[in-house]
Amino acid sequence: MDIRYLQSFVTVVERGSFAQAARQLDLTSTAVAARVKALEQSLGLTLVRRAGRSVRATEAGLRILDRARALLRDARDLAAAAEVDAPFGELKLGVFVSAMTSVLPPVLKRLYDSHPRLSVFVLPGSSVDLCRRVGEGELDAAVVVEPQFSIGKTCRWDAVMEEPLVVVAPATMQAGDPHELLRTEPFIRYDRSVVGGQLADRYLRDHGIVPRQRMEIDSLLGVAALVDQGLGVALLPDWSSMWSTKYALARIPLPGRAPVRRVGLAWQAQGPRAALAEAFLRECRAVFPGRAGAA
Repeated sequence: MDIRYLQSFVTVVERGSFAQAARQLDLTSTAVAARVKALEQSLGLTLVRRAGRSVRATEAGLRILDRARALLRDARDLAAAAEVDAPFGELKLGVFVSAMTSVLPPVLKRLYDSHPRLSVFVLPGSSVDLCRRVGEGELDAAVVVEPQFSIGKTCRWDAVMEEPLVVVAPATMQAGDPHELLRTEPFIRYDRSVVGGQLADRYLRDHGIVPRQRMEIDSLLGVAALVDQGLGVALLPDWSSMWSTKYALARIPLPGRAPVRRVGLAWQAQGPRAALAEAFLRECRAVFPGRAGAA
């Protein structure tokens, strides 16, 4: 059985379409479909079925999915164990969306300077999903907001930076009182399904502030753009990329000690890419020295 056929099958199921899988595998949709068809013929099973524009695993496909993932991990681990120039090779790295612009570029720049032969596969996603993938061995490491749950006995998480909550307002409101702005101005809420939004919601409730909510959105950059247009104020983690945009924004600190969103690296501490993940962590700390507070 060709391991590439298994890779194509797993990718199609995870991405939900032949086209998306083809983009990830750098193949044509026809080639991906042919590989999956060849795997089905070799097993005598129908593994996927089209449903409109999407593709879903059949019952037979779901039964072999976890075993297929395990075989792919074993094949990849075997190749990693044979490498002479560790920690070179491919790092499968997850990155939560906000960190794609603030953390990833400067850290990878340093890492490639030290390891020019390195290959990195980057998967964007939510911190919760990326932590799950690290715990299950699908990813070697992930840049995530501090997980609020155990990510697995073989995994570690270390902080890289802390981002305190700040009031983000139009630049003309720079002199405003933060609590008064949150009470009186239209409020653009950061999505409460993510840690940063949950921290903000808890802060508002703890201080008896009932904002005049205008909308709720899961995008720090999207919130910043709306604030720039004068549509309201927000309570957000002090995300560095927000201040490097063209938006005219005011950063207004909260009184006292503000809650913080902690960003760090989760990785498989006993996996074949552990040394490479730890090299990535060292470069994170070199780029962001002293940003992790007491962590």
